[in-house]
Amino acid sequence: MTGLIVSEACSGSLRAMTPVATPADLRPLTSLRFIAAAWVVLFTAWPHLDVSFIPNAVTKGYLGVETFFVLSGFILSHVYLEAFGEKRYGHGGFLWARIARVYPMHLLTLFAMMALGIAAGVAGLSVSESLTDWRSLPAHLTMTHAWGFAPSAAFNHPSWSISAEWFAYLTFPAYAFVAWRLRDRPWIAVLLTAVLALMLYAAFPLWSGFSLTEATFRWGALRIVPCFALGCALYLVRRKAPIRHGGRVALIAALGMIVSASLLWWDAITVLFAGALILGLGSMDNHRAGVLASPVGVYLGEISYSIYMVCAPVILVVTNLAAKLLGADSDRLHIIVWLGVVAAIPVAAMGSYHLVERPARQALRRIKIKNDKPAPAAEART
Repeated sequence: MTGLIVSEACSGSLRAMTPVATPADLRPLTSLRFIAAAWVVLFTAWPHLDVSFIPNAVTKGYLGVETFFVLSGFILSHVYLEAFGEKRYGHGGFLWARIARVYPMHLLTLFAMMALGIAAGVAGLSVSESLTDWRSLPAHLTMTHAWGFAPSAAFNHPSWSISAEWFAYLTFPAYAFVAWRLRDRPWIAVLLTAVLALMLYAAFPLWSGFSLTEATFRWGALRIVPCFALGCALYLVRRKAPIRHGGRVALIAALGMIVSASLLWWDAITVLFAGALILGLGSMDNHRAGVLASPVGVYLGEISYSIYMVCAPVILVVTNLAAKLLGADSDRLHIIVWLGVVAAIPVAAMGSYHLVERPARQALRRIKIKNDKPAPAAEART
């Protein structure tokens, strides 16, 4: 579940890897990443709250991942489509930038969950056997564990969406090829991708026996396809002419997402509303976006990938620790304690962002830039 940090997507180091003109900084979409991550966190953490009810909108929190997927297609098209169409795009540089973006945090949380599983075994604590299913390790290391290569939901389970994103990154030229040819007919592109999404969401259960939005380590790579394509198509609308009254469109779409999730409508409907929300926010001027363009909103969006990736490890550790300290028989916690667990997630994410995610990304990009520098004339002749 990664999406792209918009402000960083426009950095000079990224342009050095794949020469693109600096695109507009779409700050509301950066803030939207935090909202999507918070929805996933709520979905993941709620079972540990000692209450007898769960709001329908919370049960649909996994659709925060779909929101990320649509946003990813939109932003990557925003940054790279023009360069692709003008033949200034380099797929190697693009993939290196994506690896720099997602792989360090993936490795951090992978090794953290491995360590937790081993420590739990040594301490005689009861944990799911799949937590350290070593058969899944090669797929996790190659980010192919959502491609049907992992036998179980091992280690840091939410990272399946990073594997799905990696699939989309590898195949991005195919999306860009189609998008570029439909650039002058954006609404046709949106209609075609919406129909594609509806067909896939309807057909997938007939083949697999479960809904597409339940696909994680089993065919999760397919789950990103309709969302990513929809995001690419919606960007074409914004590229040709940002829609008028983007704020109103975003508000209506957000209400549509809330209603559809609360009434347990078909997931595909919520995904289409998420696309409309992204188009609306992407069409807004930063100075009219209020809190969504504020430094706080943008910062929370910047650490949203860390929030998503540390969510499961933090919940595993803190809920078990809280239950042990309180002498509870289960990991279902009083609301005050539960709020403390939830609050620990962004705190841990801030640490992982500043200590690992951001410096590792910058270091990997510097390596690429250094290696891309032309060799001195003396070296070139040897």
